[in-house]
Amino acid sequence: MKIIGITGPAAAGKWTVVEYLKELWFSHYSASGFLTQELEKQGKEVNRDTMRELADSLRAQYGPSYVIEQLYNQAKEKNEDAILESVRTVWEIELLRKKDPWFILLSVDADQRLRYQRAVERKSSKDNVSFEKFCEQEELEKVNQDPNKWNISACQALADISIVNNWSIEELYHQIEEGLSRFEG
Repeated sequence: MKIIGITGPAAAGKWTVVEYLKELWFSHYSASGFLTQELEKQGKEVNRDTMRELADSLRAQYGPSYVIEQLYNQAKEKNEDAILESVRTVWEIELLRKKDPWFILLSVDADQRLRYQRAVERKSSKDNVSFEKFCEQEELEKVNQDPNKWNISACQALADISIVNNWSIEELYHQIEEGLSRFEG
């Protein structure tokens, strides 16, 4: 079983990376999907703030790697190569590195204004915010000393592959292929 974790800020292109990797026979397990299901069960509104609050709460209650561990367990049960999207805490990375010797962490990022434009264009209810709110949410997710809260900058610093997604889809695919080629063999 091979595991690729995906990390990065909102609208950087994580979903596009996932779609590409699915073509290589990886199954997809989404932290966002997991949290959305939990929020819907609780009858709560699904948006970026409620998702972050729920994830932080679950991690505080069950441990800082809880969310990604649920996704890992689903993949392990099916014994399939998997993409775990999105890795948000250093503890999640440490858990995955302990559990899977082939684990690769891939970080995808892009210019903030470009990411906001992409978020607006995808017309998701969780992204229906002003640029100022987008930046505010990002600051809450970027750096945090609490191990139960999102710390995307620290996760990106630990990435095995770092991709900048400011250009064409072809360039993004090229960067994915080039990054993964270092781990073949």
